[in-house]
Amino acid sequence: MNIRSRILLYFSLLSMTSTAVSFFLIYTLFYNYRQEEFQQRIKDHTISSITTLGESEKFNQNILQALNEVSVNRLYKEKTLIFNQNKKLIYSSIDDTVIEFSNDILKELNDKKDVVESRENEFDVIGMRYIFNGKIFYAITKAHDVFGYTKLNFLKVTLIVLFFVISGLILLTSFLLSKQITEPLVQMASALKIINIETQNLHLPTPEIKDEIYLLSERFNELLNSLHSSYNFQKNAIHHISHELKTPIAVLVSNLEMVELEKDPEKIKTELQAIKADSKKLGDMINILLDIAKVESQTHLNFSNLRLDELVFESIENSKKIEPAFILHFEIDENFENEEDISIVGNQRLMGMAIQNLVNNCLAYSNKKEAKIKLKKQLGHIYLSFENPGNPISPEDQSQLFSDFFRGKNSEGTRGLGLGLSLVKKILDLHQAKIEYEYENGMNKFTICLNHRLH
Repeated sequence: MNIRSRILLYFSLLSMTSTAVSFFLIYTLFYNYRQEEFQQRIKDHTISSITTLGESEKFNQNILQALNEVSVNRLYKEKTLIFNQNKKLIYSSIDDTVIEFSNDILKELNDKKDVVESRENEFDVIGMRYIFNGKIFYAITKAHDVFGYTKLNFLKVTLIVLFFVISGLILLTSFLLSKQITEPLVQMASALKIINIETQNLHLPTPEIKDEIYLLSERFNELLNSLHSSYNFQKNAIHHISHELKTPIAVLVSNLEMVELEKDPEKIKTELQAIKADSKKLGDMINILLDIAKVESQTHLNFSNLRLDELVFESIENSKKIEPAFILHFEIDENFENEEDISIVGNQRLMGMAIQNLVNNCLAYSNKKEAKIKLKKQLGHIYLSFENPGNPISPEDQSQLFSDFFRGKNSEGTRGLGLGLSLVKKILDLHQAKIEYEYENGMNKFTICLNHRLH
């Protein structure tokens, strides 16, 4: 049974059962009320008859029967028997209705039990012990509540008709409601049938109402984005690795063959330097691919309090080993009052890797032998910017700036694989940080925005 059928079944059964129970309670309450109300009318009629009889010093049967004519009209098929204190019959109404078990009822009446209530088929029977003017009277009255039962039957028919009408409305509402609830799930299932790992820019439909199905759709789309990103990275990695490895390896083999045949020491030295450069390029490519794979596979990272200035100084020292002549200016804002202000929570290895890549980016794309690194605090956030003079990145390239294996037009003639900024973006995403690019006053500027929080 699918979800829609279960919703239809459960909701219908629950609603119809609740309606049936409610109607049954209404009928039962009215049934009990009818009985209590009619029995009270019988009691009042009986007391009235006893009072009339007790006030007549000289009992006149005809007068009392004439007075009771009115009560006979009010109480359908009424029969009244009145007894004296010796339980001897002193009055019987003109109605010829027989009261069964009258002796049993009389035996039950005593000074401890003034009223006995019972039923004979459709008749209500009341037995009473009543004291009037110091005299004890016993009375038994029997009557049929024709109007009460007529109303009760009308109520029963009305409730049955209403039950079927409401049940029909419940079934219709359940059908429409189950359809509305499951429609987003049906759409999601249909969309999943046509989505595969190679499908691009296809997402599950997102409901307008932000409920659990909306959250489920959002999580599915996040998963699809992650799968597409991983697949694209894998596909591009295979393409670029095969392309990038093919040429360096072929060149390495060719250079090694030439070294074997070469006799001139100077030429051998030149060839070995070329082999060294190609080997370094090959090693760099493999290392950065391994770094990206490690970052993407991180599930549990060790976070600790990190001082950003120390990570920057470490990256600057590393860059001097590569480009000793390159000048890096590091400026720290005066708003930092202590070391806690300049600290964040993060993974030391990954954050160091991200900062090192941005420093290397300055070295690679600066048209002068200098760059600036600025650290400042503003509105509870820490901003770390890397600025270097150089050619601007075109608006078309900016949208792909942090994609895997992307190299813009300004990178022509510069060694690289187009993975450095992609690695930085992945690391910053793990730290819930943001990175933005802008070009102003002839400077390419990358700015990292970090949350200032400590353990």
